[in-house]
Amino acid sequence: MKVSRTSRLNGEYQKAVSEIIRRLKDRQPSLKGLISVTEADVAPDLKTAYIYVSIYGKNEDESANSLKILQENAGYVRHELSQMMQMRTVPALTFRLDRSMIYGAKMDELFKKIHKDEPSEPVNEEE
Repeated sequence: MKVSRTSRLNGEYQKAVSEIIRRLKDRQPSLKGLISVTEADVAPDLKTAYIYVSIYGKNEDESANSLKILQENAGYVRHELSQMMQMRTVPALTFRLDRSMIYGAKMDELFKKIHKDEPSEPVNEEE
């Protein structure tokens, strides 16, 4: 199976940005919570990239504050990325919150509620 250049770049950017964020936590003590880079979506022209992160903080305010700090430090992350990657252009980074885990947990709760509410049917063993 042939892997496209864009998908390889997405994986490399995801790993590199994750490492940079780990180091950024040392520079920015107010960056709190467990931050995971779940996906990197680099445009084919390499001008822009969306970096999807999931942030598990003590509360919503802490998570929102961490996302804000990441967005404010996008230039720093881009600079560090240019030092790590041997590429002519480094895309402008936009951090977005990945809500897939929240959505999945909500769907699990709904499915549990549906299964709890439906009456169990007796099994007819004569058939």
